[in-house]
Amino acid sequence: MKYNKICVIGLGYIGLPTASTFAMNDVEVLGVDISPTIIETLNRGEIHIHEPGLPEIFANAVKSGKFKAALKPEEADAFIIAVPTPFKENETGSYNGATYKLADMRAVTAAAEAIVPYLRKGNVVVLESTSPPRTTFDLVAPILEKSKLKSGTDFHLCYSPERVLPGQILRELIENSRVIGGVTPESAKAGADLYSIFVKGQIIQTDATTAEMVKVMENTYRDVNIAIANEFSRLADKFGVDVWEAISIANLHPRVKILSPGPGVGGHCISVDPWFLVEAAPDLTPLIYHSRQVNDSQPHFVVDVVKRTLGSLNGKKIAALGLAYKPDVDDLRESPAVEVVHLLEKEGAQVLACDPFKPDANLHGITIAPTFEDAVQNADALLFLLKHTEFMQLNPETVAQKTTARTLIDTVNGWDAAPWQNAGFRVVKLGSGKLK
Repeated sequence: MKYNKICVIGLGYIGLPTASTFAMNDVEVLGVDISPTIIETLNRGEIHIHEPGLPEIFANAVKSGKFKAALKPEEADAFIIAVPTPFKENETGSYNGATYKLADMRAVTAAAEAIVPYLRKGNVVVLESTSPPRTTFDLVAPILEKSKLKSGTDFHLCYSPERVLPGQILRELIENSRVIGGVTPESAKAGADLYSIFVKGQIIQTDATTAEMVKVMENTYRDVNIAIANEFSRLADKFGVDVWEAISIANLHPRVKILSPGPGVGGHCISVDPWFLVEAAPDLTPLIYHSRQVNDSQPHFVVDVVKRTLGSLNGKKIAALGLAYKPDVDDLRESPAVEVVHLLEKEGAQVLACDPFKPDANLHGITIAPTFEDAVQNADALLFLLKHTEFMQLNPETVAQKTTARTLIDTVNGWDAAPWQNAGFRVVKLGSGKLK
């Protein structure tokens, strides 16, 4: 199929790079978002998110005349839905006394409804938003068919999840394999034709529900494996073992690859997607459910380590280093570091947070220091929550001159303890009953 114009709905961390990449491949792209601020920003030639390489490719897309942004869709050859699928804020499900989080599909619903007036025979509609299995068939298709057109017959309908890593999105959009799930084989083929415009990796065609399942399986697999690493950190703490040493030794086994523990799991994928499976089949997902419970409670374990290290936290000044959910990105969604800060403040601590990728973050109840120096200057302790490159490159001797703190709590095994000890710091690592 030939695609001259594409409409991308949702211009966030996935939608904007996708739209820009299509535009750079000589396709006319209309980017749609419900935020007037985002639309105004993009039409000025600026961007609102941090992603390496994106400013340059977006600027070229705008300069080429192939990209423009608007609040509403227009007629196009293909429509891509790339909107958020977060949790419902004040609603949970329950099964046998256990509560679980529910997917908030309102943005997907609204995006599909926005397409209906512009849908024409022969169009392709692709849902990229991570969704519970059966969403394409049971939610999106009925909405689009309000146009009086039949999915799989009059227009093609697919599910094709993003499978990229923040910080490497532009490269992985092109190089990673891509799964295209259609409501019919013909829809899958049409979707494959669309993404072959720029995808160099393998394009796998399947049905829509299998593609949905693939996406949530990938992130659930990661979540379960992180959960066992986090449980190991708690056990090591109890037994007086350094979990980082134990993991490094265990991983010498040719069939063992234990992941790294930390303050928890965040982001819009790994911390969210497993709940989609629990919601869909709570009777079949006890392992997934309990893994989510472990990872969601890991910030409480971090705070317990801080309390055992510092004693009462009431009035203690703590510099929290890192707020994003992963290193070298500005994405704070579902960040365990943010949850740690909130929990510390509930214990009476005075926390100054610092994140070089989000110095202007506006988080309720959290004070953001404008610079690293401001965050650490009068601190009683430094709490290392994230392996931002800027933090990893800090010189202990230099830091010692900038802060009154002489206690360092490392939750990610980011720093070699010896240089910090030589600079006069007491070093405590998450998952180690061996205080340094």
